[in-house]
Amino acid sequence: MIDTNEVTQSIGELEEEKVLKILHDFMATNPSEEEAHKVVAACQDGMAVVGALFESGEYFVGDLIFAGELLTEAIDILKPAIGSGASTKVGKIVIGTVHGDLHDIGKNIFKSMSEAAGFEIIDLGIDVPVQAFIDKTKEINPDIVGMSGVLTLALESMKDTVDALKEAGVRDSVKIIIGGNPVTKEACDHIGADAFTTNAAEGVKMAQV
Repeated sequence: MIDTNEVTQSIGELEEEKVLKILHDFMATNPSEEEAHKVVAACQDGMAVVGALFESGEYFVGDLIFAGELLTEAIDILKPAIGSGASTKVGKIVIGTVHGDLHDIGKNIFKSMSEAAGFEIIDLGIDVPVQAFIDKTKEINPDIVGMSGVLTLALESMKDTVDALKEAGVRDSVKIIIGGNPVTKEACDHIGADAFTTNAAEGVKMAQV
């Protein structure tokens, strides 16, 4: 059986070759969906280690980006085992980095994890205008709208988007989750979102509720 602690540690230490070898060997054992989910959780724990090292100043933005790409790769390897239930999608999520912000690391990690959890993701990209969120929400009637932003100015863009969704009459039909470094409980209340997170793994749990 795979050593999940080793997976967590290897991702935390950004040891790409080691992580990929462990995961390929694991997949060769034809694991159950439950076993694969435990490994996904171990990968997410590894990302939490990376996040903590970034916050303490040991890791830099480049390390964070690399870890995000490594996690995406890891989940892609695990998808065949996780995805046995993926043919029945658990819900639709429209995501995008809001107008004025070009950061997409957190959004992309959330996207990978959500897809692995069985969600259908419609990614609007970065610097997404308010109207694009409204048009897509009206078009596909998603369960969740996820807005991401790293810059402080993104908070006002999020508020503008939520206000516009209200005006368009579609606010109450979706759950709105906001994510990114500047989001706080106060910001979430000000924006009018349903939930906020600074952690992609936590965001997926919120989406599942």
